[in-house]
Amino acid sequence: MSPGNTQTGGVLERMVLPALTHGGYAYKTQVEVGERLGCGRHFGDGVVSKDGRRFLVSVKWQQVAGTAEQKVPFEVICLIDALHKDEYEKAYVVLGGEGWKLREFYTKGGLSRFLKNPEQVEIITLESFIGKANQGKL
Repeated sequence: MSPGNTQTGGVLERMVLPALTHGGYAYKTQVEVGERLGCGRHFGDGVVSKDGRRFLVSVKWQQVAGTAEQKVPFEVICLIDALHKDEYEKAYVVLGGEGWKLREFYTKGGLSRFLKNPEQVEIITLESFIGKANQGKL
């Protein structure tokens, strides 16, 4: 991956999907989950299921400082909207890479004072998500 690469496909395939498999989850990648607030189709990086529970997963990779950081609040809003339209239990925004200036702000609930009911979407580091997925504890 080049230093400025923000594409998540490789991260999803090489790190997230094996952890989900190990944790006993079934998954589908690049699943259409509705409309992105009237802006076009919304695709989740993954729809994950286990024991009748379904989760949405969005992976954001930020190797160097850039615009992925600014897209996180809109992604959370779109995921909350998708949760209301379908029977997903929860959604995860997974932050990977070392280029995040706002990683701690996002993962410690910084958006909660700006959004209504953001607890349905957990913003989590890649490492923490992989740990939860490996243990089957999403």
